[in-house]
Order: sequence, then structure tokens, then C-alpha cells
Amino acid sequence: MKRVALTLAVFAALLAPASARAQVAGRTKLGVAVAEMEAVFHGWSAKKNLLGKAVYNEANEKIGTIDDIIITPDQSASFAIIGTGGFVGIAKHDVAIPFAQLKPDGDKLVLPGATKDALKSLPEFQYASAK
Repeated sequence: MKRVALTLAVFAALLAPASARAQVAGRTKLGVAVAEMEAVFHGWSAKKNLLGKAVYNEANEKIGTIDDIIITPDQSASFAIIGTGGFVGIAKHDVAIPFAQLKPDGDKLVLPGATKDALKSLPEFQYASAK
């Protein structure tokens, strides 16, 4: 539970406005400061702890899987791409859900009020084509 909450806090910190992380001209900082390292040590890896993780509703029914995490260009919001339905990727329906709507519950991620049918009724997420 603490690990999930800390992960969500790290994501929120990453999404802070750029002005909050502004750097002084001529003093570009590369990497992670010592003070920030504590959050990194206790945070989650999107690759190891979020991608491929099952998403449940409050009735403990598996409703989908996190297939991707999208961070907007201005880093103001992030979205979980949740795949539901289908078999081995065939007829799977991907939807974008604001990451803030996912609630940690122990080692699980819960999307309150969701069902497979509710997710399937949402518009399908499709990646933008490269320009």
C-alpha cells in the first residue's frame, strides 16, 4: 500500500509544472539530486510494477490490464492505457483512463465503479500517427 501511494506521489511530482522545476541559467543540473533519490529508491518502476498489471473494480473482478502509461507533452497529466476483453490481443479494447482515478489497494490497482462492459463502452484509445 505504501509502495503504491509513493509511486502515485512520484508520478505527481513528475507532473508538476515546469516552472516549479525551473533551472538557473548556466547551472543545468543533470540526473537526480540526493534529496530526490529517496523517492526514486522507494518509487515504482513503470516497466516492472505497472505495465502488465491487472486492474480490478471494487468487487475484486479483473477488468483489464495496464498496457501503457501516457504522459502529456506539458507533463500536466498522465493516463493509463487499459486493455480489456479480447484473447491474446485479438479484439482487445484499449481505453485511456486518468492515472489519478486508479486507487491503490494493497498490491492491486482498483478503478472504482468500473466494469469490463463500462470500459468497452468508452471510446477506443488509438495512438496518434507520427507527423
